[in-house]
Amino acid sequence: MTPRPKKIAVIGATGSVGSSVLDICARFPDRFEVVGLAANSDADSLLSLAGKFGARFACLADPLCDEESRFRSRGVELVSGAEGLSWLAGLPEADHIVFASSGTGAIAALQRALCADKDVSLANKESIVAAGPWVMPFVKRPDQLRPVDSEHSAIWQCIRDEPGGTRDVRRIILTASGGPFRDWPVGRMQRASPEDALAHPVWTMGPKITIDSATLMNKGIECIEAMRLFSLPPEKVGALIHPRSLVHGIVEFSDGTSKMLFSRPDMRLPAASALSWPDRLPIADEEEFRTPPASEWELEFREVDPERFPCFEIALEAGRRGGAYPPLLIGADEVAVEAFLGGRIPFLTISNIIELVMEKYSGPQPGVLEEAIRLIEEGARLARAICAAIGG
Repeated sequence: MTPRPKKIAVIGATGSVGSSVLDICARFPDRFEVVGLAANSDADSLLSLAGKFGARFACLADPLCDEESRFRSRGVELVSGAEGLSWLAGLPEADHIVFASSGTGAIAALQRALCADKDVSLANKESIVAAGPWVMPFVKRPDQLRPVDSEHSAIWQCIRDEPGGTRDVRRIILTASGGPFRDWPVGRMQRASPEDALAHPVWTMGPKITIDSATLMNKGIECIEAMRLFSLPPEKVGALIHPRSLVHGIVEFSDGTSKMLFSRPDMRLPAASALSWPDRLPIADEEEFRTPPASEWELEFREVDPERFPCFEIALEAGRRGGAYPPLLIGADEVAVEAFLGGRIPFLTISNIIELVMEKYSGPQPGVLEEAIRLIEEGARLARAICAAIGG
């Protein structure tokens, strides 16, 4: 007897990760049925996707979007705002909710999905880095929350069949391509233009995350995320630069052995793994997913140079300190990257601004989720003041 398709809802459907998830769903219509889709404000793309996949429910996170009649005329029920996202996350018709959006707007929806015992695929850093203490307690079972970011997916796949879970893990290592500046002299990096920083050697991503990859802030934030996703102390989480981006994560065990996950750098692969668990989808015969030939297995790894990538160390310190510092980090980084992309500060000044924000904060630790989210804006406010003071 053929099992019925898993019913999927995708929050962040029009972004790059959402597109990867939907690509997998389209390849396996006998396994996955898309019943719900959400986007921020791109009504045209959302309606087009709903038509393509036959989704009956949709949400526009921007509450000002007035598109209900247009969607209804196409047989799609439209909701909006944060309440709409939470409604979609708890949709009785959905088995599995994918969180592929960025920012904090879907945190309440993530909590709702976990409370409703939905399977959840997650590619949203802020929900764990800033709000992890108010999200992770809602996870009901070991296989419920499945990472979609390639590095966290790699770690999850390496440990998910371990009888002791993370009990025997000595250390986990996330990998980073090193971005466009991995071989640049530090002095030259100070003169790097936004165009230089946006020229990522491996991944095609949005401007913000591409700059975060160039500073390695993204990898530091991913380390904080890994600490919380896998309940590991800071000293057991680290990263290495791996220029070919073929190995996405390594787990060292207490008996001296290690596992690593090796694949082409393609977001559709971790998406497929999260959606299909506990099975694996038969896609390796397709050229675009096939393991590269052995002649291309260049397994070079480098330590992260703190002089070249100070943002990585700042993020690790925020993870060690916990409390207010991870959300402050997110807010400060947002403003500093925006200032660099706008040509108002040099590249290496990004780390200076974020470090000053960490030093200047002297307020309380967050006691509830709302306070943690407000600290993101506090980090942004402090960073704007510093930028203004230095003429950026």
